[in-house]
Amino acid sequence: MAAKPRFRNDADATDAGAAPADRKHPVDETLPPLKMFTSGLQHVAAMYAGVVAPPLIVGAAVGLSGTELTFLTGASLFTAGLATFLQTLGIWKIGARLPFVNGVTFAGVAPMLAIVDTTDDKADALPVIFGAIIVAGLLGFIAAPYFSKLVRFFPPVVTGTVITLIGVSLLPVAFGWAQGPNPAADDYGSTTYLTLAAITLALVLVLRRFTQGFVKQIAVLIGLVLGTLIAIPFGVTDFSPVTEADIVGFPTPFHFGAPQFALAAIISMCVVMLVSMTESTADMLALGEIVERPADEKTIAAGLRADTLGSAISPLFNGFMCSAFAQNIGLVAMTRIRSRFVVAAGGGFLVLMGLSPVAASLISVVPRPVLGGAGVVLFGSVAASGIQTLVKAGLDKDNNVLIVAVSLAVGIIPITAPEFYHAFPETAKIILDSGISTGCVAAVLLNLVFNHLGDGGRDADEVTAPMEPGEEISETRAGKTAPVH
Repeated sequence: MAAKPRFRNDADATDAGAAPADRKHPVDETLPPLKMFTSGLQHVAAMYAGVVAPPLIVGAAVGLSGTELTFLTGASLFTAGLATFLQTLGIWKIGARLPFVNGVTFAGVAPMLAIVDTTDDKADALPVIFGAIIVAGLLGFIAAPYFSKLVRFFPPVVTGTVITLIGVSLLPVAFGWAQGPNPAADDYGSTTYLTLAAITLALVLVLRRFTQGFVKQIAVLIGLVLGTLIAIPFGVTDFSPVTEADIVGFPTPFHFGAPQFALAAIISMCVVMLVSMTESTADMLALGEIVERPADEKTIAAGLRADTLGSAISPLFNGFMCSAFAQNIGLVAMTRIRSRFVVAAGGGFLVLMGLSPVAASLISVVPRPVLGGAGVVLFGSVAASGIQTLVKAGLDKDNNVLIVAVSLAVGIIPITAPEFYHAFPETAKIILDSGISTGCVAAVLLNLVFNHLGDGGRDADEVTAPMEPGEEISETRAGKTAPVH
């Protein structure tokens, strides 16, 4: 049997296509400067709101002034850039070396707010949070190679389910952006905001349909620019952040005080770290499928090391826990630009914005409804990639249909019924309120039960359509034994 052609400089990456043996894998290719610049900026635009939201929420809870909030936001952008460098470029056995953007994980917001509430002196809240993140990051770094061994429990039926859940879980974020910047405002969800979101969505679709080459690949970025310009007459575009921002500003180490180490806070953030590592594993598997470089155990271990080390370093510069950003997976899936150096360029922009508040303010000018219109395309692309993976998973088998059906249902609970787990302890809700995590755990466990343990696979009968009332099971179907997966 002939060996599959391999890409140069990538002993682990294979491709079933007709690529020449000495060609680099697209993940390892560098692009022309202009394309690198615009594509990297597009990644930053897609994830900017997700990076700045947690520090704004936590900073407001602590009672920081406007100036201090700006500093905290800039620090999060700076540390997100450093973590992205670790993930995309890598050093030693650190970094998945995939086109992954890293930034502040939203999973930590609720427990960080709980830490703020339980801290008597609010001035100590951030140092306590930073100390807990440092410990959780270092413990996660040690655990990364062991946690990565779970990859064997992620066959296509599991990965497809999780990828679909990632996309579905992100769509409400886009819908929230489309309704406006402030859920408490009277005009939230107004026809003006929704119209701007629809116009941006239409612009992206038109560009994707009727353009080619480079313009088609940066359709989202062009859509964001045009949508922002269209929003100006509506009075939605606010340029004040640009005029008020400083040109240069460095995130001074331990600006809010030396880290403090409180046991309860450390335990809380360690739980968040486990949730973050679970989601990052799912994200790496998803991205590996999209860029046609499947993430194996070694890749996942390296990626988790980057996540956890980035998290441990982040508090030194007043940043929070870092994790892979799922929304950028949708951008890779849609544009088909798979180069990790493009995302590294995005990391460079993040570092620049962290060092220059005025540069950071340029992205913040884009109105939320405009981001929401583009987000529908980005996040929907992730869900579509999951469906593509599920097609390969063998959904003609009863067992796999049940695994997907129940896992999707479990994962969608936090989206469709946000108060479903309201009676559970706060610690449990950190995990339960993450549909990606609960759906992932459900898919892994169900796959073990139905396809591996005991007589797993014995009843994995083919399914073409639901049985009609009164239809009897044929002897052939009743006695058929499916192979064990």
